[in-house]
This record gives sequence, structure tokens and C-alpha cells, in this order.
Amino acid sequence: MPPATVLPVTPPQILATCDRLRHLSLLDVRDTWHGCPESLAVPGAPTGDSWKTWPLAPLNDRHHIAWPQGKVPLVLHQRFTWPTDLNGYPLAGLTARLALRWWADQADILVNGVLVHTGDIFDCWTRIVLSDRLVPGESVEVSLRLLSPGHDAGALVQAELVFEAASDDGPEPGFVADELAVLATYLAQFDRDQLPTLASALDQIAWDAVGDRDRFDQSLMAVRSALMPYSSWLKQRTLHCLGHAHLDLAWLWPVADTWVAAEATFRSVLALQQDFPELTFSHSSPALFAWLEQHRPELFIALQQQVKAGRWAIDAGLWVEPDLNLPGGEAIARQILYGQRYCTEKFGTMSAIAWLPDSFGFSWQLPQFLSQGGIRYFATQKLRWNDTNAFPHDLFIWQGLDGSEITGVTLPPIGTDITPVEMAQYACQWETTTGLADALWLPGVGDHGGGPTRDMLLKAQRWAESPFFPTLRWGHAVPLFDALTRDPRADAPKLSPSHSSIALSAGEPNQSAPPSVPPTPPLPLHPSTPPLTHSPTHPPIYSSTPSPPLPTWRDELYLELHRGCYTTHGDQKQYNRRCEDQLFQAELFASIAAIYNLRPYPAAELETAWKRVLFNQFHDILPGSSIPEVFEQANEDWQLALAAGDRILQDSLGALAHWCPVPTPPHPQAVPVVVFNPLNWERSEVVAIALDPALDPTRWHAQSAEGQPLLTQAEQADTPSLLVYVPAVPSVGYRLIWLLPTEAAPPTPPPAEWILENEHLRVTLDPATGSIASLIHQTTGTETFQGCGNQFQAFQDRGQYWDAWNIAPDYQDHPLAPCQLKNIGWIEYGPVRQTLRVVHRLNQSTIIQDYCLDAGSSRLALHTQVDWHETQVVLKVAFPLTVSAPEATYEIPFGAIARSTTPATPQDNAKWEVPALRWADLSDGNFGVSILTDYKHGFDATPTQLRLTLLKAPIWPDPGCDRGLQTFSYAIYPHTQGWQQAKTVAAARNFNLPLLSWVIQPPPGAKNSLPAASFLDLGETTWVLSAFKQAESSDQHYILRGYESSGTETSLTLQGAMPMTVMGAVNLLEQPGEAQEWSTVAPWQIVSLALSVGPAQ
Repeated sequence: MPPATVLPVTPPQILATCDRLRHLSLLDVRDTWHGCPESLAVPGAPTGDSWKTWPLAPLNDRHHIAWPQGKVPLVLHQRFTWPTDLNGYPLAGLTARLALRWWADQADILVNGVLVHTGDIFDCWTRIVLSDRLVPGESVEVSLRLLSPGHDAGALVQAELVFEAASDDGPEPGFVADELAVLATYLAQFDRDQLPTLASALDQIAWDAVGDRDRFDQSLMAVRSALMPYSSWLKQRTLHCLGHAHLDLAWLWPVADTWVAAEATFRSVLALQQDFPELTFSHSSPALFAWLEQHRPELFIALQQQVKAGRWAIDAGLWVEPDLNLPGGEAIARQILYGQRYCTEKFGTMSAIAWLPDSFGFSWQLPQFLSQGGIRYFATQKLRWNDTNAFPHDLFIWQGLDGSEITGVTLPPIGTDITPVEMAQYACQWETTTGLADALWLPGVGDHGGGPTRDMLLKAQRWAESPFFPTLRWGHAVPLFDALTRDPRADAPKLSPSHSSIALSAGEPNQSAPPSVPPTPPLPLHPSTPPLTHSPTHPPIYSSTPSPPLPTWRDELYLELHRGCYTTHGDQKQYNRRCEDQLFQAELFASIAAIYNLRPYPAAELETAWKRVLFNQFHDILPGSSIPEVFEQANEDWQLALAAGDRILQDSLGALAHWCPVPTPPHPQAVPVVVFNPLNWERSEVVAIALDPALDPTRWHAQSAEGQPLLTQAEQADTPSLLVYVPAVPSVGYRLIWLLPTEAAPPTPPPAEWILENEHLRVTLDPATGSIASLIHQTTGTETFQGCGNQFQAFQDRGQYWDAWNIAPDYQDHPLAPCQLKNIGWIEYGPVRQTLRVVHRLNQSTIIQDYCLDAGSSRLALHTQVDWHETQVVLKVAFPLTVSAPEATYEIPFGAIARSTTPATPQDNAKWEVPALRWADLSDGNFGVSILTDYKHGFDATPTQLRLTLLKAPIWPDPGCDRGLQTFSYAIYPHTQGWQQAKTVAAARNFNLPLLSWVIQPPPGAKNSLPAASFLDLGETTWVLSAFKQAESSDQHYILRGYESSGTETSLTLQGAMPMTVMGAVNLLEQPGEAQEWSTVAPWQIVSLALSVGPAQ
């Protein structure tokens, strides 16, 4: 990872003094453990002195005790006999702690045979008290029982004895060393001219009296007294602590474990708040609280009380902490809607912050989503993980694609301790980049929950009393951010202590602190160390108001890491796309059916289905970066959501189809079919109509309700069906057609060459490779490809610790042998569809691909089936083009983004694999090509090539990820001009949401027929419908939502067969805002309208 802001180096003399002082209080004991790899099933510690026969555990080059991966056990043991001194400094009466840090799936710590602490790979550090008041000569025995991770070698990273003052005698040398290091850090960064004064004061330490603790400690106190004039300068700064416990809803554990971890974490925090009333705590994910409310109601009530008291904050904003590259825009809207509704209903207030510390990048439309969801702040720390470029801002204005603005905050690291020097270094970096002396710190064990510990809180109390540490204040994030971003023309006082902001600082001892926490005593002067005669003059400190104004970021927030998550575990991406599309259609047609009083609107069932989808969009489920058990559960939930959506859709379509007025049949055996269009533009496309199994599809043809014959073809499928080209199906509407019996016509023989052709495209396959030798755009005669198109390319993808998450940056240096063509043959050839099947072999895998060209279609579809059996291989498909362009454009949630194909900056260079939703496009203004996808999201581009990533094959954390049968589709869409003029957005939506058909039996024979109608006609517009649903607050109102899709102003009209009245524009929470003219839509604007519906006509 790139370094953060580089802080000036503290002078070596000061660093050496701090180290020398620490060596009087800290002792590294990593090299004195005896190790035995015995079974963890053996309880307790070793008996007697048997451990003495064990060899000393060796240290590796990192000074760690390491042992093999694969859940291998290791037992370490040693006996500590307390010496009289450490490097000459007397230890009697001090508190002895053992500080440990490990990398292990399981860690049990036993003291004198008694289990005193358990941990794991996330709860991976602790400080154990071995002696309250050390007596030289006494002994204590410690056993560590460790289990290595399944995917990585285990390690004991830290084992250190810490000797601390246990009375009012004053701070021990190690504490003073950290105080001096904190002061030196601030002086080195903000006032280097004062460093010689600090160094001079250190010269007065009585090193010759180390063995006389009273005298030596007195000299340390005198040095502190001499440096007291710096205290007020430090105390003008504030570190705002907020207890935190990052809890992934699933990752290296199944969801069921998450509930257990959440309950344990929250009970721990509540218990600590009894003893430490200053402790504040925050958590996100309303989905988690909803589980608690249902399954642990007494705990949930306690949390509600703490929220009301101002000691807890629900910093949520979204239903879960989702991935924000792969979900569609409507799903993001629902994350915000359901998250904010829950916060309001259960905790009495909306969240002002989108707390997203660990998601893998953020699309450019997110500021508009958040702004429309009542959210003022966006917070993440994930951009600190960039592998190439450090993100330049800690506090900034993030301007979205449409111009919406939100305040962005780069959070401090999560999963941290109360570590004063690290905290000071972070606060200095924050102050350097923002100009602000108030910084946030998030102490607490995380990833698998945990939260603050008693030891953290004791340390916080102690450091709050230090005169050489910034003011330490417990509080909440939103009040802090409000204070930091207030109008710079207003006064900016610091936050005052309250229930939500409790300060602990020198001179304000915490009355509830346990007596074992030594307060800082008065600082006597040492006769040989004169104090500063006057307070030093320092540069000004901006405590609450940025100066200069906040920088503005006008781009996506691309994470320069985890690029493989656009592809890994394709089943999750496929389920997500299918569920989003199915719920869109289910809501749409359920709303129409309810408006016509055909069936009740299934609000509860739809909400349950949506929440299943939103949960599975969590940032370690949808990206595919979890263990196999997680996906077993996720797939069950996806299937339940999909089944609910399908059931609602089928019920609604059936009701509408039988309601549609049907004329007298043109033939006694004629079968009426209603073809539905779920999208808000007219479509002329092929629809597949399932027939009764007893019928022979070759003996049926179709005609329009007006009697015009329609192109018809029997489909070669397991169940009999007809392919019919249906013209002009209205926007969000239907068209009636008839199926009529006929004589079977002889099949049309396919050509001898491997050529597919219609009025728009002519496609020629290369008989040697199975790739596309030529793709001619018939209208212009333009050749699409330079060389062969649709080339499979495989590369070795190894060497990444985050195997499922990442693609190896050097993968292109390790190409594998090309695919071997096994067969080409015709599957179907007729007036409606032509399909050629090509079979390839790649190492142990088989790729079967159907090239499919429909009548009237401007796209070539490629339906693909891969039997995938590779290991750590990435498979791409390349499209070398005859056009050249400096940028490629990609769909993002409710928008599109242009990214450079000729990178000129380090940031551009880092975007060598990028996400897209349904399409990517390369155009030169005269001609271009869009690649449409169903659920493959990873792309890369050069000025003359687009390439789509199809599959990965990681081995951790799911060893069998994506192995076996994979099915997916993509399409090639050549066009004139640019993607806007070619209506690529509509083409991609059409590709993902085909026309729907419903066979009516028996035909009702209505008198007043209406062969085609639009329920919802929004006019000729670039506005794309994303939802038509019943309002949350009233079953008499409906919400119509969509977005402008091309970056140009457009108009919006509301017509169609349904009687509706626009009540006004609302936000994503379905709340009315300021009156606005909704019929004119600004570029990229998301518009939601509240509709009142009258009785059906």
C-alpha cells in the first residue's frame, strides 16, 4: 500500500532517548518460548516441568514465531520469574502485563493453568495482567495454545512484558517515553524550531541513577515539568474517540456466527459502559439490529435506551455496508430507503452518515444517492488500502456525476487500540492534510466484532490525564463532523462535554475511574532542569474550521485494489442481476394490477424479497470474497427472493393478460398471446412463447391482432416453443398477437459457410479459431474488428495474498496457450434466429459458445457455457476494434463514466481493471462498439480494444470458487456515432430484460378489444425507469423513479392508459422536498415522483 502523508523524522537523539527509556519498562520475550506442536484437544497447560524438554521456538526473519498453515496446532510455554530490575531499573511493586499479538484462527491463553483469554484471527491482541504488584523472585507460567489459519502460516507476532506504575508514584519510563514521542511528533511536524529545547531537556535525565528508582523517576518528573509550557499547545488539539467494532455480516465465518458475535459485542459494550460512563459507541447495519429486535428483544431495548441517552449512535445510512460497484441504482436506493426507515422507526432519527469503512470502491453517482437519502456525510477508510496512489484527501467535498455534493471523510484505521504514538502520528497527518486539530479515533477490536476492551478504556483514561497528549474526548462522529465543516465565517468552538461528547483531560480526573489507574501527580521541578521562562510561540491551530476551504473531488472513488471482485464467484453476480431485474418487473406489474383492482399489492412479500437481496449485496458476499458456507446460505436467500419475484410477476402478468380485452379469434384454434414490455420505450424484438407440450411448434405461426403475419420459427429447445418477431410493443405496455395452426414448412438449409446475417449485421466466423473473422455493420459497411474478434485469452493469476479479491498486476506477463477449437456447427437457422455453436478446449476446461443473431437485431449475442476446471487462472475475451478513442465509457449505477484508455496520470494507470454494470463502449464519434453483459462486470481497455473478464479461479477463501459449470451471456453492439446516439443504455436493458409473453386459454372474446396499449408512457426521453411501486406510507399512492441516462437534459411526460396524477417530486425516502419542475430533468438527475391513482377506467 502507498504511504500516507509522510511526517517529518524526529531527530535521532530524541528517538534514542525514547527507546532507552522504553527498555526500562518493556521486555521482548518472543525468543524465550518453548514450543510443542501437540494436539489442541489436550486440555490445560503442560504438567510439571515437561515443557522444559521442548525446544525453543525459532524466530523467522521477521522475528516472529511462525508455523505451517492449514489449522496446524502449536503450544508455547514459558515460566516468567520476576527479576529485581530491567536494565538496571528496579521493578518491585510495578504491574506486570504480557502484551501479545498473534495471527491464528484460535488463541487460548492460560496463566498458571487457568484459561484467562481466548481470541482468534481478528481478536488478535491482548494485554494480560501477570502480577498486580511485582515481587522479585516470584514466578508465573503462561501457555499459549494456537491454531494456524487454514489459508496462511500462523505467527506469534508480539510477546512483550510491560512494567507499569501501579500506584501514585508517577509514570514509569515507558509511559514517559511515549509522552516524549508524542510531543516530538507534533513539534517535528508543526514547530521544528522547538526540537532543540526538547532535546536539551532530555539531556537532564539522570541516567547515572537508573538503579535508584526514586531519584531516576524524580529526574523524569523534572523533565516533564520543564516541558509543561508545551502542554497547553498540545491540549488545544483533540482526539475524539468513538468505540467501534467493525463486524462483517459474513466473511470467513457464516452469517449465523455473525449474530453470535454481534450479541457478544453489544453485551460487552453495555457492560463496559456501566464502569466507564464516558464510553461512546457506534455501529452500522440496520439489518443486524433488525435481527436483534426479533431474536434478542431485551438486548435490543437496552440498545434503544443507550441511543436515546446519547451513548450509542446508529451510524448507518444503508441497510448493510454493501458493495457499491455491482448493485444496480435501484438497489442502492433501496439500501438507503430501508436503512433510513428502520433508523427513524426504531431509534427516532435518520442517520446523517453513510458509514462504509470497508467497501471496495464507490461509484460517481453515490453523492446524489446519499443526498437524496437525507445523508450529509460519506465515510470510509478503504481508500487507505490503495496499492499505487495514496488518496490525497482526509476531509473533502465529493461532487457527484450530476453536481450533487456531500462531505467525504477518510476515516482513521479500524480495529485499533489506544496506542498514543500511533494516535499522535495519525492526528498529525490529519491536521497536516485538513488544517484541523480535531481528529477522530476508532478504538475497538473489529472485523468479527469485539469492540473496545477494558484495557483500552483504562489506557484512554490514563492518557487523558497526561499533559503531553491532546485532549482525549469520547463522542460521536456526526457532531464532530458538523463542527469541523461548519460555516468558516461562524465562530467554531470545540464541542462541549455532554452525553454525546465527554472530555477527559489533565486537571479533570474521571471520578468513575478505578483506583488502579494512576492519575498524573503534580510535577516537581528538578533543580538542575530550569523550566522554560516563557511559553513558546507556535503556529496557529484551526480547531474546528477548515482553512482553506475543503478540496473538491470530481470523480469516482476507485479502490486501487480488489479488482478481481468484479468477477469472482460469478454465481453471486448472476443471482444479483436476476433478482434485481425480477423484482423490478414484479413491482411494476404488481402495481399496475393493483391499480386496476385485479389483485392486492404484495407489499410485505416484496419488502422481504428486497431485504434478502440487499443483505446479500454485503461487501464480502456479492464480491465473492467469503468461505463456501457463506455462499451456500446466500444462494438459498437469492433463490427465495427470486422465487418470490417470479411468483408475484407471474400472478400479475396472468391477471393483466386475462384482463386485456381480446377480440374474436381469427381461427377456431387460434391462441391469443399477450406480449408485455417492462421498459419505458417501444420495442420490436423476438419473444419466445412456450407452447403446450402436446403441440408441435413447426405447425404454428403468428400474426398480429390486425391480421399481419409475423416472422415465426420453431425453437429448438427441451420444451416446445415458438420464436416470434413482435414489432412495436408499447412502453410499459403490451401487444396482443395470435398463434394459428398451419402446415409445417420445410426447414431452411443453413449456408455452407459459418456466416450469420440480417439487415443490420453480417458475421463471419474464422473456421480455424472459432473467433469472429469479420463483423460488418450493414448500414455503413464498416468492419468492426481489427483482426479476429471475440478472442479468448487466459493468463496465470497467482501471487496475491488476497486471492479471491485481486487480479495479479503482472497477469499479462504470464499468458497461457490459446484455446483449441474443437467444433463449429449450426444449432438453428431460420427467419427469426440464426445460431452457430463453437466448442473450445482450454487446458482442463471446455467452452461452449452460441453465436446468436435475431431478426431485426443490431446486436450479436454470445450465450456461453464453461465447464471450468482451472486453478489461479483468469479468462478474458478480447475485442480488437477498428475505431480508436482516448476514452472508454462504462455504465455505473444510474449513470455512466468515461475512463482514459491512454493513461496520463498515476491514477489512470492504476485503473487497469475497472467495473461496469451492463455495458462498456468505445466510440470515436462516427462509429463505435458497445459490449453488453448480463453479469460480467470487469473490463479493461486500450484505445483500440475492449476486453471483458469472464472467470477467475482463486483458491482462497473458497478453494472451489467458480469451478464447474458456468453460464453467462454477452453481446456485441456495433453502432454509428456515440453510445448516447446509439441508445446503448436501452440496448443493454433490452438484452437483460427480454419481452415477456402470456398465453391466454381459453380466449375470453371481449367485445371492445385493445390490441396494444401503454400503461405508462413517459415520452421520447433519455430518462430510464427504475421503479414503479406502491408508496411506503400509503396504499393509495405510488412512486415512479428513474434517472437521466445520457448526460443531457431531457423532458419527462406522464401519459398512458392508467389514470394518474403527479403529486410532486420526492426524495429516495419518498418525502416531498422543495417544489421543483419535474418535467425537465437535468443531466444524470435521479427523479422520484409521487403519484395519486384514480379508479380504473
